[in-house]
Amino acid sequence: MSERVLTAQQTGHLRHFDNLSRQLPNDWSLMQARTHGQDGFNAYRYQLAYMTYALALTHVHRLPAAPGLFQPAMQRLLDKLLLPEAWMYWRDTGRGGGLLNPRMTDPTSQDWDPVVRDNIMYSAYVQSMAMLHDYLFDSDQYAEPGSLTFQFWTMHWGGEEKLFAYDRTSLNDHIYWQLVQNGYLGVACEPNCVFQICIQPAILGFRLHDLITGGKRAEETIAGYEQAWADFGRLGENGHYNVMVLQDSKILIGNDGASAQMDGWCGSLMNMWNREFVHEHYPRQIADYVVHGPDGTLSVPPASPANMNGQQVTRDSDGNFGWLAAWASEMGDERTRDGLLAHADRFMNPTWRDGGLYYPRNDTTTDADGNLVNMGPMTGNVLLGYARLNVPDGLWSLFNHPLPRSRFEEPALTAVARDVDVSRAEVVDGVLHTRLRRPRDVPGDGTVTISRIAGRGRWTVTVDGQPAAVVDGTTVRPEPGPFTDAVHVDRDQVVLHCPATPHTFTFRQDR
Repeated sequence: MSERVLTAQQTGHLRHFDNLSRQLPNDWSLMQARTHGQDGFNAYRYQLAYMTYALALTHVHRLPAAPGLFQPAMQRLLDKLLLPEAWMYWRDTGRGGGLLNPRMTDPTSQDWDPVVRDNIMYSAYVQSMAMLHDYLFDSDQYAEPGSLTFQFWTMHWGGEEKLFAYDRTSLNDHIYWQLVQNGYLGVACEPNCVFQICIQPAILGFRLHDLITGGKRAEETIAGYEQAWADFGRLGENGHYNVMVLQDSKILIGNDGASAQMDGWCGSLMNMWNREFVHEHYPRQIADYVVHGPDGTLSVPPASPANMNGQQVTRDSDGNFGWLAAWASEMGDERTRDGLLAHADRFMNPTWRDGGLYYPRNDTTTDADGNLVNMGPMTGNVLLGYARLNVPDGLWSLFNHPLPRSRFEEPALTAVARDVDVSRAEVVDGVLHTRLRRPRDVPGDGTVTISRIAGRGRWTVTVDGQPAAVVDGTTVRPEPGPFTDAVHVDRDQVVLHCPATPHTFTFRQDR
């Protein structure tokens, strides 16, 4: 069986992402964290973004011939990111002075527009998610004026509605010029805080925009960014990634070695364009964090409280745990990734819901035996699935290996019903291979639409290696057997009716 066949756990994570994307607007079930509003690293924006990244990596590296599985989910996730619940925090956060420099501006100077200044911790995800969609699916959907619009109105405040219209190009340009105005050091998240991690998603967006439209904006950004950070150093004396620079004072805030999350997050994404550097320092950095458990399991030490603006703030441990797993997957460190996932499967309550796999929120830090059980929605919904689905240097390859145009001309699954699991979808030597299964407990009609076959000559369809049908132009001649009614043509599309048990379908053009 092909190494590209996904495991049940991997397809379970994909289905959980899909389930969350299908929740009604403002239904954030399973996504709420214990922090109020959208403070902290479990915020909706991060969950939505890294689900999208995980889907993109899975599509590119594991299921390249299944755009119909990924495109609708990625679009729904971006639709959710544009909802006011995901960005209204900025009305108040934008008036502050950041984590370490509290100051409030004039109360009337609120920025309703969530991307007009700072807030790269939101704007870069809108930008990169829109670019990923259009790049992966050969689309100009988010090139349309107003296709990325932030809109809000409430009767309780009165006045005109707040409406700020952007598209992929105008938002890309706006982020870039903020970066230039800041001397390429970065763009602040909350005011005054320029995190080293937070420009990384924007660099991905710049690169994808270059691949879509031409240009060298990513290359220019990286060169300027490298020069700006040379004055501070990427790593502190302890070998860990420096966290941020305070924009007004140019004070550097390092990593005290307690934040695996900062190292894992920064290292995972920086690997896109700085691979040699990230790989060089990874072994020593990650060795400072992992804790060995029984039977090859790995974990992280419980996070200690942090002093933020004079308050002792509880820090969840799951961000450290989840980001180390994601980082290990990008580094190709299967031993660490698998050890962390084994700990999660043993101690963190893996749960199946509506055919999807996730790890539910748990605010308790450790169990009675001292095993880490703390789990927040970013790790439980997203990062552990991301780690399972990613491949070594997955982001690096996406960044550095442009998709060939032939990809959009080959046979592909262009529509997939909700109740179909796809564990393989790839074209090898001109032959489409797809492995499909229809779960019984998920609603849908069990169909898959395959494009670029009907009307293009004669194709032989097999199921598990046995002839099932011949598609000749737009005519189907079924073979006798259990799959006689599995294939038909609807206009210029081939439609498969999926069985309840997993089977491999192949489509081979007769020469």
